[in-house]
Amino acid sequence: MLELGTRLPTFRLPDFDGRVNSSDDVRGSKGLLVAFLCPHCPFVRHIRDAFARFARDYQARGIGVVGIMSNDVAVFPQDGPDGMRGEAQEVGYTFPYLFDERQDVAKQFRAACTPDLFLFDADNALVYRGQFDGSRPGNGVPVTGRDLRAACDALLTGQPIPEPQTASIGCNIKWKKGGEPEYVK
Repeated sequence: MLELGTRLPTFRLPDFDGRVNSSDDVRGSKGLLVAFLCPHCPFVRHIRDAFARFARDYQARGIGVVGIMSNDVAVFPQDGPDGMRGEAQEVGYTFPYLFDERQDVAKQFRAACTPDLFLFDADNALVYRGQFDGSRPGNGVPVTGRDLRAACDALLTGQPIPEPQTASIGCNIKWKKGGEPEYVK
């Protein structure tokens, strides 16, 4: 996992319509949440309505939100720009949803799954990397965003980020053949 305190990796990626966004473009005044997502993953599909609400709530409070899709679209074409656009429209995402075709940005973040969540403070230091909440498809736990909301609330009020931070669980990022990073082997 990316170490807490790590500086925000810089990136420039197109969204599903080809508009390029940089890490500077998507930052909020009080922080930035980088979320690795994809349209087909059942773990993302399980939380996506609540995640869209979360994004609206915290964008209004000064935390920027960006989604990044890094799967190999040769193997999962439904995760490409058309699928991303459809997901964003269907769910009501209000944040940029970027396409990491070369998978370089996922590797910079040491992202491993979808969803994989990274919260940076206003000084671009990583303060949280972990799960949205304890809900998983089929486990009966309500989807609330409790863990991520607690981290964002602490960030916004200057309080310590709650511990322990539970790693994200989801579908593995679909790496291009031969391009799997060492940290997932």
